Formats: sequence, C-alpha cells, structure tokens
Amino acid sequence: MSFGAIADEYDRVRPAPAPEAVDWLLPRQRDVVVDLGAGTGLLTRAVAATAGHVIAVEPDDRMRAVLAERSPGVEVRAGRGEAIPLPDASANAVLVSSAWHWMDPARAVPEIARVLRDEGRFGVISTGRERIPWLRASEWFATGDQDVAARRAAEERAMRERERREVTLPDPSLFRNIETRTFQFTRRMTVPDLVEWLMTYSRVITASDEVKAAGRARATAALADLFPGATEIDLPMQSRCWRADRVPRS
Repeated sequence: MSFGAIADEYDRVRPAPAPEAVDWLLPRQRDVVVDLGAGTGLLTRAVAATAGHVIAVEPDDRMRAVLAERSPGVEVRAGRGEAIPLPDASANAVLVSSAWHWMDPARAVPEIARVLRDEGRFGVISTGRERIPWLRASEWFATGDQDVAARRAAEERAMRERERREVTLPDPSLFRNIETRTFQFTRRMTVPDLVEWLMTYSRVITASDEVKAAGRARATAALADLFPGATEIDLPMQSRCWRADRVPRS
C-alpha cells in the first residue's frame, strides 16, 4: 500500500505497456475485461482503447482515486486479487500489470478462474527497463552505512522478488494454452523524470527522507556525468507477457 503516497507521480512517470503487448494479451472476445491490481490505470487505459467494458480493481484508495479521475468510461472497484468483487464467469479476460508479485497465487489463481468465462484469458504483464549497465539505481538509492551482510540480504530479497514475478499455477488443470512473449521498445525521458521514476519503487518510497534526498542527488549527478548536456535519454524497455486460457467448466 506504499504506492498510494505518490499516486500522482506514479501515474506520471511510470511506463505504460507496449501497445503490441496489450493486443497480444487480450483475447478476440473483449466484451468485459478486468484489470486486476490496476494501480493508477496505466494498463487500464491501454485496454480501454480496444475493449468493450473495462473494470479496474484496485485495493488502495489513493491509487484508485487517480485511476478514476484519469480513466473516463472505466468502471472502478475496490478489491484485490485474492477477493475479486465480481460474479462467477463474468469476464472475457483478467489482466494483471506489475502487480502479480504482490498477490498470493494460491488464492488469486482460483479467484481469477472463478471470474473468467470458459476459454477466457488470464494475462500477466510486467513493463520495465531492460538491464542497463550504467543505470545503478540500487547504488544511487542505497544507504551509506550498508555493510556486506545488509547488501547480501538486499540481493536475496531482490532475487525472491524476481521469482515472485513468475506466474505459478497451484492448480494447473484450470488453464491451458500457456504462452510467454517479450516486447521491446524505447522510452524517451527527461533526466528529472528518469530520476523521479527511479523513486517510485517501494523500497525507495518507504525509505527515510534523508535516503531519498541523497539518492536523488547521486542519481542526478551520475546522469549528468554519463550524459553531459543531455535533456532527454532513450531507455531500452520491455514488456514481459504471460497468458493462458481458462479451461471450460464442463
């Protein structure tokens, strides 16, 4: 729930998914599409451009307020992956963007299967930067007194988070036609917006004001050294996608 504290900035600087990735995730039948863990609506608005009725489900009141304000025509509901506020077999697709690692698969997967119509689509997408050697966000926003044990613990947490981003199906019999695909694209950002984007991740949001200020200063100085005189920077991005179809109940 830390993201709600920066909901406006989150919506402004976080990347939207690649349009090709959204089209690949969605099924042909798009009468009712659910964006689960919708945040401020970055995926919601992309889906709304091609779907009939979009229902955005988000647990954080502050994120949901920005979502409702900036996503006209979208139905916005309070809820979470483990308790979706929709009836059985009511959606053609349930999509999750950059929120899957916050959910409990043992509870969320059966809920998604419950809400989906037969042959409905379950899709997960994670959009972010590719590995960029010069972008050292973990160093720029680290505390100055981290010792070896603390750094090792941070690396282990990062590894566990990467593992949680993978989709696991506690009941494989509920879905079939599982596929994955990655879409690359380039995002051009101003230097200040790039720095602010790096500050929209939970470990920075929840850090002390001193850590945030020091990190902003280090990131700004490092980017000025790396790209002297530059006002904008091109970043290689990717949308990593996973999709599967709901097995018919009969």
